[in-house]
Amino acid sequence: MTLTLDRQPSARQAQERRVFSFSPGPAVLPLPVLREVQRDLLALPGAGGSVLEISHRSPAFDAILAEAEANLRELLAVPADYRVFFLQGGASLQFSMVPINLLRGQGLPATYILTGTWGGKAAMEARREGRVHVVWDDADGAYARVPSAAELDLPEASSYVHYTSNETIQGVQFRRPPEVGDSPLVCDASSEFLSRPVDVGKFGLLYACAQKNAGPAGLTVVVVSDEVLERCGDDLHSMLSYRRHAEKGSRLNTPNVFGVYVFLLMTRWLRDEVGGLEAASARAKAKTGLIYDALDADGGEFYVPHAEVASRSRMNVTFRLRTSELEPAFVAAAAERDLVALKGHRSVGGFRASLYNAMPMEGAERLRDFMLDFRATH
Repeated sequence: MTLTLDRQPSARQAQERRVFSFSPGPAVLPLPVLREVQRDLLALPGAGGSVLEISHRSPAFDAILAEAEANLRELLAVPADYRVFFLQGGASLQFSMVPINLLRGQGLPATYILTGTWGGKAAMEARREGRVHVVWDDADGAYARVPSAAELDLPEASSYVHYTSNETIQGVQFRRPPEVGDSPLVCDASSEFLSRPVDVGKFGLLYACAQKNAGPAGLTVVVVSDEVLERCGDDLHSMLSYRRHAEKGSRLNTPNVFGVYVFLLMTRWLRDEVGGLEAASARAKAKTGLIYDALDADGGEFYVPHAEVASRSRMNVTFRLRTSELEPAFVAAAAERDLVALKGHRSVGGFRASLYNAMPMEGAERLRDFMLDFRATH
């Protein structure tokens, strides 16, 4: 594929034609946010330069960082005894940072609940730092569901208990956090972050990459309690130490200035235009509900959902066709209607429709209508 940066058709014409992208990430951003980025890109108001050019120690970025954190605290009702970090490296770096800080030298194993690919990758990295106890793993069931409380036989004490609240690839989601007793609960919330309210006080540490619901790729948000922060070792490599990041207020090195700026705009959009996380949750349920209704309309004769009903994600709808030979035709016909990035992950196959915060209802309706038409035609 060759990337061309010429201006034929015109920039305005190219801007006017936007497809509905159901990519699992980087994902679609809201048009009001993109327009504000476009408007301010040459000169951020009051800064005298682009947000791509300002110093991470400038007054302009001081204000961006402060409001980004304040908005996040307001949206999630983050308690005062929790720290917020804006880091880099994606959720994948957190797969290592969590055990480096919370497992190394603790004397207790870390407990992992595996409901899909990303939880498995997190556990693999944790094993490099210490003992890992896998309390539940649905690999034999193709990760089609999350466990019930009765299925989680948790040890009395763990360095921490880790789970992935929404598995992007398999399309399964916890409706509520697991009860883990006195052990710190650690959550990879990447693909549902800021899509619904959560009780932050139930977690010792919560982390998420931004490029699904909250901004562009390259930014990772970590929310950690002071109690858990005190458990972190003080002899770690600086860039891997939560303590060092806490000391430097997310500026241990040059942060992703642009990513934090777009995150700030996303939090404003969620608060002011969506109406907060309760409203975001209702939107998510309505959008994915349209697609699940289309999947279920004929009882699985044409479309076959991957996830069991009680565990279905409200972010990532995964399915395949009963007649797999039709899958290339499905992708091609969808693209003709400007519905793109629907192919499922290679480990699951089939299709995946990711309907994150910024996917408009129109996109879900267009996909639903196409799916019904495709079934009728074939």
